[in-house]
Amino acid sequence: MTANMGATGPVTKDVLQRLRSVTGPAGIIEDPADVAPYCKSWRDDWQGKVPAVLRPQSTEEVARIVRICAEAGIGIIPQGGNTGLTGAGQPITDTAEIILSTSRMKKIRAIDTVNDTITVEAGVVLKEIQDAADRADRLFPLSLGAEGSCQIGGNISTNAGGVQVLRYGNTRNLVLGLEVVLPDGRIWDGLRSLRKDNTGYDMKQLFIGGEGTLGVITAAVLRLFPKPTARETAWVALDSPEAGVALLGHMRRQMGDAVSALELICRAIIDFLLTGVPGHEDPMRTPYPWYVLMDVTSQGPAGSLHGPFSEALAGAQEAGLIRDALICASGAQAAKLWKIRESLAEAQLSAGGSIAHDVSVPVSRIPEFLKRADAMLEKAYPGIRHCAFGHVGDGNMHYNPVRPKDWDWPRFSAERANVNRIVHDIVVELGGSISAEHGIGRSRLAELEHYKDPIELDMMRALKRTLDPKGIMNPGKVIRV
Repeated sequence: MTANMGATGPVTKDVLQRLRSVTGPAGIIEDPADVAPYCKSWRDDWQGKVPAVLRPQSTEEVARIVRICAEAGIGIIPQGGNTGLTGAGQPITDTAEIILSTSRMKKIRAIDTVNDTITVEAGVVLKEIQDAADRADRLFPLSLGAEGSCQIGGNISTNAGGVQVLRYGNTRNLVLGLEVVLPDGRIWDGLRSLRKDNTGYDMKQLFIGGEGTLGVITAAVLRLFPKPTARETAWVALDSPEAGVALLGHMRRQMGDAVSALELICRAIIDFLLTGVPGHEDPMRTPYPWYVLMDVTSQGPAGSLHGPFSEALAGAQEAGLIRDALICASGAQAAKLWKIRESLAEAQLSAGGSIAHDVSVPVSRIPEFLKRADAMLEKAYPGIRHCAFGHVGDGNMHYNPVRPKDWDWPRFSAERANVNRIVHDIVVELGGSISAEHGIGRSRLAELEHYKDPIELDMMRALKRTLDPKGIMNPGKVIRV
């Protein structure tokens, strides 16, 4: 099996001139020093070289660029904020591809507060969508650490998850319609704002999570929700992941869908944070093995959740599920706790590097997964430092073991394939997935081929060949044909 690369060789001067004529001088970057940041991932060192970065301002410009590349057999790497974690946004064949950045497609086209939708272009930064919804007295619930720089096109292309999946679902649940430039340059206008449309295949789902391998997302219709008017946040101390899973069940029985976020965090990564990332302090004086960071929200009056939330946590303590709990007294205190959660990736880097896993298992099997993975990695690599955190409410754990203190990073990094196999074998045995919200990109390509059902792989290849027969869309990512 070979990768369908699509690219036929170096991008010629003639093709570059044609591309330049589409965007104008302001829409193309060719100086190698300015191109380089687009070619390197912020984590994991995925990188390559391209002769140019195209920055179109409109869907029609995207279509013209794609048509030129399709004719010349040139690979196209769609890129948003370049915050991805699997190498999906980086070149795979030096100088034989171009990067198509959506960063200048920044229009919020419409907000409909009766239909509760917002229509945005692919380059709008996630935080800007959240703020626009807030100004309209609505909520766009997708929330993740990179929300100040990631773009919605990339969020959709990776089916991003985030911290509020428990209540609102992942990105797939938040998209009603899409506008997509197909690999032959045609524009599919699927910008429908319907909740119900039973007229055949739901075509937008092909592109959500497709990581740019089937087309370029240029705009989207997104769902909005009533803005919560009451919110409570707590930092809760636990003895074990088993207690965290039990706490989730307890809180949902007591407060139902008001539980909007519930994050499980191990003590080790808090220690990494406090020693390696300035500006944080320990939320509690006494350290505990595990913590949960939890939000509950509703449309009731401000403060109306405080009593029920306090009672539910008191009940959890009486039942032996929790050791201690800190309920935030202000929005500022809650923001400090969520800043801790957003800084955990940085904390891992400060500890000397980790081998990251973005996995999911059934919620009930999270404790078993963590126990087995910890034990097997400790046996294989004595002194390895266990590091886990994640969205326990949807079974998604970021399981990122850190190198032993007496190992340097190159030595530990060389063990990536074996560490992955240990972790992913357990995940699959427990009925889980090797990628929960970060996607496949380059880093999980071989793992997908190893674990994915062969029939599913055949269906994926058939879709790729049908929509992108020349293999120009993000070649070498997600699926090889």
